[in-house]
Amino acid sequence: MSAMHLVDRLLASLTSSGSVVDIRIGTHWTAVVVDRPAGPRAGLAATQMVHDLEHGRPAVRDAGRLVGRDARELAALARSDSLTERSIGFAAINALLDVDESACVDRNAEDLILERGRGRAVAVVGHFPFVPKVREAARACWVLELSPGPDDVPADRAPEIIPQADVVAITGMTLINGTFEALAALPRSGAFVVVLGPSTPLSPLLFDYRIDAISGAVVADIPAALAAISQGANFRQIPGKRLLTMARSGERP
Repeated sequence: MSAMHLVDRLLASLTSSGSVVDIRIGTHWTAVVVDRPAGPRAGLAATQMVHDLEHGRPAVRDAGRLVGRDARELAALARSDSLTERSIGFAAINALLDVDESACVDRNAEDLILERGRGRAVAVVGHFPFVPKVREAARACWVLELSPGPDDVPADRAPEIIPQADVVAITGMTLINGTFEALAALPRSGAFVVVLGPSTPLSPLLFDYRIDAISGAVVADIPAALAAISQGANFRQIPGKRLLTMARSGERP
């Protein structure tokens, strides 16, 4: 595997660009729409909101002046020291990726995790709405959270918890906050590892990090999705999306 960080490898893998025609930073989700040669494409990423950085710098330096820029310029924000700008960067990456849909199946990560985790030990990084179903089906289920709720485990216990799991589910938000690569190194040999959520790039580069399946989203109805995001929609409230899963060669998605 290359010594380059995954963000740099994702940026280097982008083969096309286009002009940014719309950006929405909603309560839960950020969307970037790019006018690509084959038509407009929208990418999503979880909104990571910061109100102010050191020295009074705003969370988005060029707010109000991003539309019309080259999408690669926005994608480079995935390296920013502002989490809000990183959300914009990952949404731009997801809008620019050439997703090989022939390598994907229309499948929700929830179904995959329930199937793989039934009767086994499951570790979930991020508290997803399907967690109660996993807790019912699994032999053991740990949920690791930066802000743990009842029955969750503090995220800093990941090095202790994740190696015990047969199935590990990692939220794509870890790509934005910079913890993905350290977490991806923790599962034991033989564990089934999936990265999930709309922030997750549907790129086979993730398979170089011991990932077995990637579950992300593509936006089929851009206007409907943008309207919902602008009005504070959570992911389940966003219409016009498709949930896709891509598996490592030899794995069944």
